[in-house]
Amino acid sequence: MIRVQKEGFDPGREIAALTEGRTDVGGVASFVGVVRAGHAGAALSSMTLEHYPGMTEKQLAAIEDEARSRWPLQACLIIHRVGRLLPGERIVLVATASAHRAAALESCAFLIDWLKTKAPFWKKEETT
Repeated sequence: MIRVQKEGFDPGREIAALTEGRTDVGGVASFVGVVRAGHAGAALSSMTLEHYPGMTEKQLAAIEDEARSRWPLQACLIIHRVGRLLPGERIVLVATASAHRAAALESCAFLIDWLKTKAPFWKKEETT
């Protein structure tokens, strides 16, 4: 499941919903990205993330498909926020569920690394 949204999210609720009623899941791995208050010695007042609707979701779906082809996943969730975000706010949630912990951990790391380096989001940082 993929969601690109302006609204915040509750990681605990999202992970609970992802695995609700699933008895085939033995491990869940997750990563939550948060806006830092500073970067490279500069204080950050906000960050704005932009994307091209439609194109972004298509790219995220392709990378989710790749993760599912590499690892035996029972469930996968990617939530990425866009818009203006303040320090301390959540940016991204990636959660993967598998029968075995290694697949969950490896696929989660793969997805978050891809999001960090290749995802079609544009970031503008505002410093004080």
